Amino acid sequence: MRLSNRSRIPIYNFVLILINVLIVIGLAGFVLEKTRLAMFGNESILFVLLPVVLLILFLVRGRQIFEYDSDGEAVNFKNRNIIPFLSKEIRDEFPKYKILSYEVVNAIFFKKLFVKIKSRKEHHQAVILKYDISYLTDKEIKDLKFSLKKIIKANKEANREGKTQG
Repeated sequence: MRLSNRSRIPIYNFVLILINVLIVIGLAGFVLEKTRLAMFGNESILFVLLPVVLLILFLVRGRQIFEYDSDGEAVNFKNRNIIPFLSKEIRDEFPKYKILSYEVVNAIFFKKLFVKIKSRKEHHQAVILKYDISYLTDKEIKDLKFSLKKIIKANKEANREGKTQG
């Protein structure tokens, strides 16, 4: 199964540009208010504060672009920002049999996917990989969960068969 929200990059760029324009207009309004108008008083700080809060919320939600591919024997995860220098891109590729479990955390402002996989170095330890999925739709998250459940179920069946034969 393949899942990607790359097609929404123009929407995320537009939102980011809009927020930046609001910050510039808010700064201009704040300076104008303090130097010439004096109509709003102390509330003029909201001209700057509200757009900055919007920008912080946009950035706190995490990386905007999430790609998942489970076709074949390997699973691929990619998670990146639309602003390349803001954070490092996450790219993970590993065999399906290494997936032990997953968890989707749904907080107020963000959603994260935690995938627990078998460690390459020590067989009794696991590694937890983290991905930002805040910008996926509910249907995309549901499809992602379904695919991961299917992989985990196949892994458990393969382990049972291996134990009964060995």
